[in-house]
Amino acid sequence: MHASDQRIVEEPAPTTGAVLRLLVRNHPGVMSHVCSLFARRAFNVEGIICLPVGDGRQSAILLLVNEDARLAQVMQQLHKLEDVIEVDRAPTARAIFAAVADHLG
Repeated sequence: MHASDQRIVEEPAPTTGAVLRLLVRNHPGVMSHVCSLFARRAFNVEGIICLPVGDGRQSAILLLVNEDARLAQVMQQLHKLEDVIEVDRAPTARAIFAAVADHLG
């Protein structure tokens, strides 16, 4: 199982994957709301990194997702979630997922 976890993070090619950066209000349930949006649309999240930023009232979430024709629509729907402040693509953040995979593997 450990090897397959690493494979999941490393498999998507840069041309077929995307990293999204969300800035959200930091409180219980926010991650559940974000993940539920993806689940309801049968859109797989390949990796998640979430850490508080600043004074801790906000968190930055990095999501590694498959590039898909529906991604733009999902990003628009993320913007509509009450606790989501910003949604952007973060192509340079792929290196963060690779570093975590190296650390875990």
